[in-house]
Amino acid sequence: MMQDWNAYRGALQERVGDFAALVPDVMEGMAKFSEFVAKPGHLDPKVHELIALAVAVTTRCDGCISVHTQKAAEYGATKEEIAEALGVAIALNAGAALVYSARVLDTHAQLPSK
Repeated sequence: MMQDWNAYRGALQERVGDFAALVPDVMEGMAKFSEFVAKPGHLDPKVHELIALAVAVTTRCDGCISVHTQKAAEYGATKEEIAEALGVAIALNAGAALVYSARVLDTHAQLPSK
């Protein structure tokens, strides 16, 4: 069964609000940081959201996926643009697995001989 992402996003935002009431200073700092990095500079907001989606996939953050998919669409990202950004995330994850596989082999090579 597919996740109801709209319901999930609403429930998540409610829970984040509950958390914000407990630690308002943390959430204020997070909001300021998010506002700073969302400002357009050399990259437009749509590109920011496409990057956020790729990172959300690599960090396996369902809440991030839900929020940033909506934001990317609001900034005009097409399904094809989103898919292209996700292709980069897939390639990077494969690359990271390769790099960490080399670490495993390196670690194994350093084990005491039996």
